[in-house]
Amino acid sequence: MHGLKLLCVFLLFTFIKGELYTALVDLEELLHTESVLINTLEHYIKAQEQKLSLLKQYQKVFKSQHDKASKDVQSYIANPINAYLLVKRLTTDWKQAETLITTNIGNDFIANLTAYRDYLKFPSDEDLNGAAVALTRLQDTYQLDTSSLARGELNGVKYSSELSAADCFELGRQSYNNGDFYHTQLWMREADSRLGRELNETVQRSDILEYLAFSTFKQGNVMLALDLTNKLLEIIPTHQRALGNKVYYEEAIQMTNVEQKKGETDADTHQEFIDEGKILYEQLCRGDLSTPEEIVAELKCRYITNNNPYLKIGPFKVEEAYTDPKIVVFHDVMYDSEIETIKRLAHPRFRRATVQNSMTGELETAQYRISKSAWLKEIEHDYVAKVVQRVEAMTGLTQTTSEELQVVNYGIGGHYEPHFDFARADEKNAFKSLGTGNRIATVLFYMSDVAQGGATVFPYIQTALWPRKGSAAFWYNLHSSGEGHKNTRHAACPVLAGSKWVSNKWIHERGQEFRRPCGFERPPPELTA
Repeated sequence: MHGLKLLCVFLLFTFIKGELYTALVDLEELLHTESVLINTLEHYIKAQEQKLSLLKQYQKVFKSQHDKASKDVQSYIANPINAYLLVKRLTTDWKQAETLITTNIGNDFIANLTAYRDYLKFPSDEDLNGAAVALTRLQDTYQLDTSSLARGELNGVKYSSELSAADCFELGRQSYNNGDFYHTQLWMREADSRLGRELNETVQRSDILEYLAFSTFKQGNVMLALDLTNKLLEIIPTHQRALGNKVYYEEAIQMTNVEQKKGETDADTHQEFIDEGKILYEQLCRGDLSTPEEIVAELKCRYITNNNPYLKIGPFKVEEAYTDPKIVVFHDVMYDSEIETIKRLAHPRFRRATVQNSMTGELETAQYRISKSAWLKEIEHDYVAKVVQRVEAMTGLTQTTSEELQVVNYGIGGHYEPHFDFARADEKNAFKSLGTGNRIATVLFYMSDVAQGGATVFPYIQTALWPRKGSAAFWYNLHSSGEGHKNTRHAACPVLAGSKWVSNKWIHERGQEFRRPCGFERPPPELTA
């Protein structure tokens, strides 16, 4: 556009300066000028039409997905693939759409977008990366096939639209940026496969091959990396990085051959460290492991009143989940009206959930805990006070030294990796500011059902608790000696499909001296057979 304007200004200046109307021979040359202008205009119109065609494609995809989401917002957002695509549309895809708009109307549109950012929520590049990491986390934890996930399927259930080659490419690119070359390979291969089936290609194959080749090299397959690089050079023979990488790969292959001839071992060969706890955690999340039969045979369900006269008419329904540590589930102990009110109170205060630094005692965010949380006091609403009173009736433990009610909502693939609720011996500064001792017990309310995933699992005892709206899990974190019970190490599995809401009360030692049982072998009378 600017080039056309400059050309017109130059010609206008020539017309005025040269007085071309005074000689026919000069006018003859204008036919050539006009030809150039017509060709320039034709190219400009064609370019604009191509841009409009692309913008229409973007608009069609955006509107289709938005209309689908509007039919059931909560169900749409609860699906991790849909959530990732929404974040991607409002980051990468919209940025691409913006770059297509170069006319005055486009400038006005971009100016409007800039203004919108002042009062509308827009995801950041960090959000895009987080959504991509969440999908790869789900992929690993639940052993999801890449192709199935790209088709919008989660454990055989189709929840969303299929990913395009560009969507898969972006997942691979985000993995690459995180140094995760394993998932880079998986998603770049899927992008390449899908690109071959697209009528309107959404990404350049040369870009896919560049990332795929280097990630393949980083994974140790130099021969395949060289082959992929050669394919890239067939498309773009002058690709500078590919030319440099080709020489590097060829030298690496030659050096490897020499070392093998000398009988030397591969220096890159190593035994990967395997965290047994993590393996058990993921197996429990998938439902591949369950509580041992000999333990299940000892578990019971019953009604209890804890000698509370108010519970004589409506006792608690209790289900034992494990014996040592004693883990029980109270059913129907939080009502829908309470749940909705507590969610409404917490939502405006949500902040990224934190963990306590074991060395400093300070709170900080961590990649192994992906959720947002808020804290509610009893005085803020009668429902909060009633829930806290109910905790005391359920557990027989005073709530005067317990922490405030923490309300948590898990994000895309939200999880909390295996951890202890109590402070260990070397964590000297934990809970120091509270002055109420260690966390003696935990009560965890489930405030929503979860379509897939989201279990609370105890890896060391191979036990999983699956979210059921209105129920609450309860366990003691400490032995009667005050020492932490290591078998209470637990985790929140990634949410595969749905939205997981929980709230919890962490109960502290002070005030429980004459209330708690003497040990795990002697729980409160009504929790025994």
